[in-house]
Amino acid sequence: MNADELNRHPKLTPMKKILQYLFILVAVAQSYGQELNLPVWTQYLADNDFVVSPTFAGIGDNFRIRANGLTQWVGIKNAPQNLALYGDIRLGNRSGAGLSAFVDRNGNTRQSGVKFSFAHHLILDLKSQQYLSFGLSYNINSFRIAIENFNPTYENPTIDPRVTDDRSVTNHNFDVGALYRIGEFWVSANANNILPKDADPFVGFEPNGLLNLQIYSGYVIKKSNYSEFEPSAFIQLFTSDGRSTTDLNFKYRKYNGNDDFYWIGASARFVNDQTMIPLNIGPMAGLKKSIFYISYAYQITLNDLTTYNTGTHAVTIGFDLLQSLSDCECTRGRYRQGNKLYQ
Repeated sequence: MNADELNRHPKLTPMKKILQYLFILVAVAQSYGQELNLPVWTQYLADNDFVVSPTFAGIGDNFRIRANGLTQWVGIKNAPQNLALYGDIRLGNRSGAGLSAFVDRNGNTRQSGVKFSFAHHLILDLKSQQYLSFGLSYNINSFRIAIENFNPTYENPTIDPRVTDDRSVTNHNFDVGALYRIGEFWVSANANNILPKDADPFVGFEPNGLLNLQIYSGYVIKKSNYSEFEPSAFIQLFTSDGRSTTDLNFKYRKYNGNDDFYWIGASARFVNDQTMIPLNIGPMAGLKKSIFYISYAYQITLNDLTTYNTGTHAVTIGFDLLQSLSDCECTRGRYRQGNKLYQ
């Protein structure tokens, strides 16, 4: 929403206009701080932990594919939109490889990237089902400003003549992670984008640190009636400016006799310096039928932006192919039902 559009709202007082600008600036700053990072909302809860960490590559089904579409803040013009594709496959008995790619649009900024991942899984103690996994990802990300969309406005009747190209930049980076599992409990620690990025030559001052530290942990509580409960938490810390968030999640999963299942759940994201005040909250649901998987997640942002949008929507479609038991316990998924394994 630009200044002209704000001025078209007669009910907005000057103070409300100022607040509106502030919230837009906060949103832009948050997206800017995550430049060249794959946006993480609740995609990982669509039975695809590989979104969070390369350490999950090769755990569970031999070949798992997930495609995710996310539309943020529906109702706000030029709000962020994201499309992503994830796939991982087992290599031998103790290793896995994965690939993820995304395109992201936020106003006149465009981001895209691809990530190549490898994981290796070790047995610490077979009797107590303790496993340790290590993962590494190589990332190629690009960022550009879509100057073809720049148009003169009343306040700025001419385009800056210095803007003569796409203002694009490409960065290469790495993620590293470790995953520990014991029984139905897991915890992973990850460092994403461990190298500083190349500074944008078109900006006078810009932080070049992209390091994002993450902890993801949860527990599967199995019931005797072919159902499971899964509480989990996901913590992110952006070292460039000290921002940090925590997701608190809960899922209920129900199987049938054919190893298909459905699940329902909810997720809430908190800014860690605002105790017990959620930033986003919303329900989720998913279904797996044979090799086909689909899920939907909805989130509403609990601040003044709520007045101007109808929430964030995410749809995931996927396929679980080549399902078979591994010869090694360390690549067994944590969701077990019959002879089928799920991550």
